[in-house]
Amino acid sequence: GDFYYAPPAGFLALCTQNLPDPTVVPSEHFNTVLWTGDSSSPRSLTGIGFQPDLVWNKVRGITFQHDWADSVRGGNKILHSNSTGAEDVDFIYGYLNSFDTDGFTMQAGSTSSENWNDNGRTYVAWNWKANGTGVSNTDGTITSTVSANVEAGFSIISYTGTGANATVGHGLSVAPEMLIVKSRDTVNHWNTWHEALPATNYVVLSSTQAAQAYAPLWNSTAPTSSVFSLGTDGGGNLLADAFIAYAFHSVDGYSKVGSYT
Repeated sequence: GDFYYAPPAGFLALCTQNLPDPTVVPSEHFNTVLWTGDSSSPRSLTGIGFQPDLVWNKVRGITFQHDWADSVRGGNKILHSNSTGAEDVDFIYGYLNSFDTDGFTMQAGSTSSENWNDNGRTYVAWNWKANGTGVSNTDGTITSTVSANVEAGFSIISYTGTGANATVGHGLSVAPEMLIVKSRDTVNHWNTWHEALPATNYVVLSSTQAAQAYAPLWNSTAPTSSVFSLGTDGGGNLLADAFIAYAFHSVDGYSKVGSYT
């Protein structure tokens, strides 16, 4: 820019051209995609802009489940955030064949493709980028498999419960501000902690109930920059049960975990 007086050394005009490049370009880490089903199987959907690692899908025109698939568990293993049910393998209403470089490929189920690609139905999927199928993480007392997008503050964590007080590595460099945990093997809630809650409290995705206080779930301990804590409750740490967890923290210019009154 042009200045009437010479600006101090190291200063630039206030304009977008002189702003620093963003650390995270949102479209490279999260995207929403809409489509209309055509009953083909398999069907590849593109236009997401990256290989997704968490796909949350919902048919829009009818009452039906919310489907969650991730690259750590594998696309044919579906959980439903409106339900306490265990994981569905090769879900009868459809699932994912693969997570692709610019989207995903859908597979019809044994009954129909109603949840993913039924002819004429409209769908939405929210897609997050993590870091592929995951690597072993030994930061906690429980060894976990972690797919972490450190730059964008999101990770997928798979682990097996011990039934005893424990910690689990989440793979991020900053403490998660929101944590969602679900048993894959048994009927149980989607237990969720948020920074607006004490470390003794939780809410659940699969119910309308208010926040509850129950210390044995998180062992009364908030997540740290390397691990989250579990108590003895079966909702997060049942002996020999397989669990999946999703961890989030805010990233300037990309995401914000918050609360309001």
